[in-house]
Amino acid sequence: MSVEPGSSSGWANWAGCESADCTVLTPRGTDEIVAAVRQAEGRKLRPVGSGHSFSGIARPEQLQLSLDRHAGVRSLDCTTGLVTVEGGLTLRRLNALLAEAGLAMTNLGDIDRQTVAGALATGTHGTGARFGALSTQVRALELVTASGEVLHCSATENADVFEFARVSLGALGVVSTVTLQTVPAFALRAQEVSLPIGEVLARFDELAGSIDHFEFYWFPHTDRVQTRYKTRLPLEDGLAPLGRARTWFDEELVANDVFRMMVATGRRVPSAVIPMNRFAVRVWGSRSYTDRSERVFVTQRRVRFKEMEYAIPRAAMPEAMSRVRAAVDASSWRIGFPVEIRVLAPDDIPLSMASGRESAFIAVHVPAGAPHDGYFGAVERIMADYAGRPHWGKMHTLDADALARVYPLHAEFAALRNRLDPQGLFGNAYLDRVLGPIG
Repeated sequence: MSVEPGSSSGWANWAGCESADCTVLTPRGTDEIVAAVRQAEGRKLRPVGSGHSFSGIARPEQLQLSLDRHAGVRSLDCTTGLVTVEGGLTLRRLNALLAEAGLAMTNLGDIDRQTVAGALATGTHGTGARFGALSTQVRALELVTASGEVLHCSATENADVFEFARVSLGALGVVSTVTLQTVPAFALRAQEVSLPIGEVLARFDELAGSIDHFEFYWFPHTDRVQTRYKTRLPLEDGLAPLGRARTWFDEELVANDVFRMMVATGRRVPSAVIPMNRFAVRVWGSRSYTDRSERVFVTQRRVRFKEMEYAIPRAAMPEAMSRVRAAVDASSWRIGFPVEIRVLAPDDIPLSMASGRESAFIAVHVPAGAPHDGYFGAVERIMADYAGRPHWGKMHTLDADALARVYPLHAEFAALRNRLDPQGLFGNAYLDRVLGPIG
C-alpha cells in the first residue's frame, strides 16, 4: 500500500461544525495500517471514524486514516461472550451481528452511527447508575503506534498502555482491533412519562438508583420533563414492541419531521420557541413497550445539531440542573432543543468522564447552524463549579491546564502519548489543546 499525493478529499463532521481538506487512506487489515503509518513520512495522520463527534477531536490536518474497509469480525465466542472486531466496524453493524448470535452489548448510547474504535476513543456512554461507558466492556485491544509497532494490550499484556487506551482520544495510535465482553441478549421494557421538573429533581437520586437505565429530557422555557425508564428483562419473558404505525408516528413523524419543522420555525421566528416548547410538553404522552435491548437503546436522529455535554458528580445534578434552568429563564435565548440528563457508574479508566465517581451528565444542544457561544458558555461555567468533565467528542473550551484539575491522571496520559508518539504523528490542534503540545 502506498500513500499517493493528490488523492485529497473534503471532510466534515456530522454537524458540519468541523471540516478539513485532507488525503484519505483506506487500509484493510492491520498490516496495511502499519504500512500507512510508516509511509506517512512526518505528515499528520489522524484516524477518523464516522465523524459523529462535535468537537475537533477527529479533524484530520493532513492525512485521514479511514477504517471503513477495516470493519470485520475477527472472532466471536458465544460461550464466553467475547467478540473481537476491527476498529472500523460500526455499532449498528455490531449490534446486528451480536443479535444474530444471541448476544448484546451491556449498555449503549442512543446513537449507533459511530465506529467501535471512535466510540471508545471519545468515551461514548449510555445511561444507568449500575452500568459503565462502552469502554468498560473492553477486554483487549490491538494498537498500531507511531513507529509502526503493533501492541497487544490487555490487563495482562502491556497493561500500562491498556489502562489508558480504553479511552484514548485517538492520541496513542490506531486501534486496529478491540475485544469486547458482551452478555446474553436481553430485552428492555421502556416507559416514558411526563412529570413536573421539580418532582423529578427532588426524586432524582431515588430514580437514578432504582431504575436500570434512567434519563430525562427538559424542554427549556417549560416546567416539565419527559422521563424514560428502561428495565432489563429476559428475552424469554416475551416482547411487546411498538406497532409499525405507532413507531412511524412517534419516531419518524414527531421525533424527526415535526421536530425539524419546530426547529426551522424557531430559527426564523425566535419568539415562537417558547409557545412551541410549552405546547410540546402539554401534548407529550406516556407510552410503554418492550423490545430487544439494542432497539430500545438506540434512536434515529436526523435533525442535525451541535452538542455540549458535561459529567459532574451525580449528587450535584439537581442543583446544577436548577442553575441551568435559572440561567435559561434569565436570558434572552430561545432554546428549542431539549436538555438531556443521564447517569453512569464509576469506572477506573483514567480519561473516562465517569472515572472514580458516580456521575450525571447534562447535555445541551442547538441547531447545527445556530450560534452556541452564549448558551454553551453559561452552562460550561456552571459545570466548572462541580469539577465538570466535558465529553471528549462534544463541544467545550477547556484546555490542558483546566482538564488536569479534573483528571488526576491527565499528566500520566500526556506522558504516555509523548512516549508512544514523540513526533505527534497522530496529533491535531484539538489534542494539543486538551493534552498540551508534544514534548
